[in-house]
Amino acid sequence: MCAVAALIEEMGDIAVETQPQKVRRRSRDFYWYSPILKRKLDHVTADAIVTPQDEAEVIRVVAAGYRHRVPVTVRGGGTGNYGQAMPLDGGVVLDLSELNRIKEVGLGWVRVEAGAKLAEIDAQCRSQGKQELRVHPSTHKTGTIGGYIAGGSSGVGSITWGMLRDPGNIIETRVVTMEAEPRVLTLRGADIQKVNHAYGTNGIITELVVPLAPAYRWCEIVMAFNHFMDATRFANMIGRQDALLKKLVSVIAAPVGHEYLRPDLIGKTESMVILMIAEHAMDAFASLAAASEGRIALQRFADEVDGSDIPVFEMTWNHTTLHALKYDRTITYLQSLFPPPHHLDKVEAMYRHFGDEVPLHLEFVRFDGEVTCFGLQLVRYTTDERLLEIIEFHNQSGCPIFNPHEYTLEGGGMKRVDQTQLAFKREADPLGLLNPGKMIGWDNPDYDESADRRFLYDK
Repeated sequence: MCAVAALIEEMGDIAVETQPQKVRRRSRDFYWYSPILKRKLDHVTADAIVTPQDEAEVIRVVAAGYRHRVPVTVRGGGTGNYGQAMPLDGGVVLDLSELNRIKEVGLGWVRVEAGAKLAEIDAQCRSQGKQELRVHPSTHKTGTIGGYIAGGSSGVGSITWGMLRDPGNIIETRVVTMEAEPRVLTLRGADIQKVNHAYGTNGIITELVVPLAPAYRWCEIVMAFNHFMDATRFANMIGRQDALLKKLVSVIAAPVGHEYLRPDLIGKTESMVILMIAEHAMDAFASLAAASEGRIALQRFADEVDGSDIPVFEMTWNHTTLHALKYDRTITYLQSLFPPPHHLDKVEAMYRHFGDEVPLHLEFVRFDGEVTCFGLQLVRYTTDERLLEIIEFHNQSGCPIFNPHEYTLEGGGMKRVDQTQLAFKREADPLGLLNPGKMIGWDNPDYDESADRRFLYDK
């Protein structure tokens, strides 16, 4: 009997799926955003999908996986973009979607199981105490909190609350190890970084406590500007208004808004600024907008958006690329940092150098305590060689790329081995069975391509 079959035989009443098409579908994410990953990962599939109902069943699965030396790759909502949860070595995908209980809502915090959907967490927190998550991805409707913590880094809300990595943005994680006798560990404070943005390579997050913010009534705004840099300077100014309560500040260069997003609102030569501003701050915002070079193309409250439309945040972050791909399957994207304090100069330099070959898409955030912007720029892809030239030009220009065409932790955003996470993997996953192939440091602890570049996470 093969190892996977032996594991399945031990599962008893735990749900197992082995139908090849269903297994293949649940073995993948949005890796196809990248033409490089599309070729590298298109064949990847698990041997089975195992869906536990609670933490005790998770422990049963990983204990059996350890005994039979079966790789285990944890999956949340499958909304990642670069193969974070794709089972490179087969084995089983551990689907945590049924661990979805929202266990307790307190003043300023919520305790949830890892498979809880972000939108459902927000809905319950609003109904129980007029609170909401501080930060969430554009995949708010379908993403899970565990997948977001394991694979994400920032999102809607980061203009106020910074990065997930920032101390205080995760309060507690509960983690199951993959050992002969799996342990359940509670990580708090600095220990949380052992599993934060680790792709599930060194422990299985089953439960989290995360902070909440007041659930303000948000006004959604789309502004149109004739010139991209006018839009960018306006967005930067809004981002720096500390007393102006905001949740989203995004800039999308022409012609993306017209071609792929809202041709009913945005002209072909107009760049977009997309914002979410608290209702009580709208008078102050209106004065700033009136003094700008832009026009307001859309203004409404988020709670008034019905099923015939989408919230504005679903035009931003990684959803911008998704919308573009619906119209043009040759589009791909990059992820970059424009380091402060000269981020606007670097944005303008890249904008003028690449033009419409790399339409700029900026998300303003707080990074290391300063307001700056990440780029999620689109790329009109032609060849791998040209894509790599574009990446290298950004890196050499002081605009580091966190490469979405890599599926490893280090190759994507880290650029070097996170020794804390590697040490924890040696402790919690001694056979290297958790999501194998995603942590270069497991095979090459001396990996370092950082040189003099900025990192996604500094030490």
